[in-house]
Amino acid sequence: MSVTVRVPAKVNVQLAVGAARADGFHDLANVFLAVGLYDEVTVTPADELRITCEGPDAGQVPLDRSNLAARAAIALAGRRGIEPHVHIHIAKDIPVAGGMAGGSADGAGALLACDRLWGTGASRAELLAICAELGSDVPFSLVGGAALGVGRGERLTSLETGGTFHWVFAMAGRGLSTPAVFREFDRLAEGREIPEPVASAELLEALAKGDVEGLAAAVSNDLQPAALSLFPELADTLEAGRGAGALAALVSGSGPTTAFLTRDAESAEKVAVALRGSGTCRAVRTAGGPVAGATVL
Repeated sequence: MSVTVRVPAKVNVQLAVGAARADGFHDLANVFLAVGLYDEVTVTPADELRITCEGPDAGQVPLDRSNLAARAAIALAGRRGIEPHVHIHIAKDIPVAGGMAGGSADGAGALLACDRLWGTGASRAELLAICAELGSDVPFSLVGGAALGVGRGERLTSLETGGTFHWVFAMAGRGLSTPAVFREFDRLAEGREIPEPVASAELLEALAKGDVEGLAAAVSNDLQPAALSLFPELADTLEAGRGAGALAALVSGSGPTTAFLTRDAESAEKVAVALRGSGTCRAVRTAGGPVAGATVL
């Protein structure tokens, strides 16, 4: 017997970051949108915990217990007093260390898949609680759609959306460490007063109405200056996408994937073609959102 779960990537249409807290984390106002790039996580019974991975970035995925998929299985098994003996296979299509929550998606996928495989009967609330223990983005990977995350981003409120938004994603030639980007954010913020992070009313209204131009005018990412400081070449990618007609261009989360909002699917393809020919990125994908979160296939 095996169970396969499909989990989407995310783009942050707003990422407002507060000052560093005493615990080292930052308060966030994080507006997530799940988009149609997916990892698939398949679990089968095994004599021990084992992880395998396939896909373009498979060589960058840790295959030990540091992997969020392994940590999810261990966390669920620990709550039920059983051994986490399972083979977790990840078919990876979400960029690794790309700011699109690929690792978080694998954690949420493994958690849901192991719950089904082992018949542990975890409630939605318990699954979300485990997700929050695993990482700030993991709860959203489970629920998908569109949501506002506060606290570290793990406390979610679902948001209404008025239609599908069409995106182009440019994958960079190397990854960026999320902790390193936050450290650079702190360095750049030294001596400045950092306001409390608040979701943009204009952005939430644009999402609810399906207003792509309104959304384009409101998207923002407080981590973008830090990502550009660590990876200056991303500015060339952003400029190439804007020049090709994207309505908005921003770094996705902590980066280094760059995200381009377009008017419709046809415009997305035109921007994608231009970015592929720009020499500023490793690969280019198009996807729409919102889409559902972790789903058993």
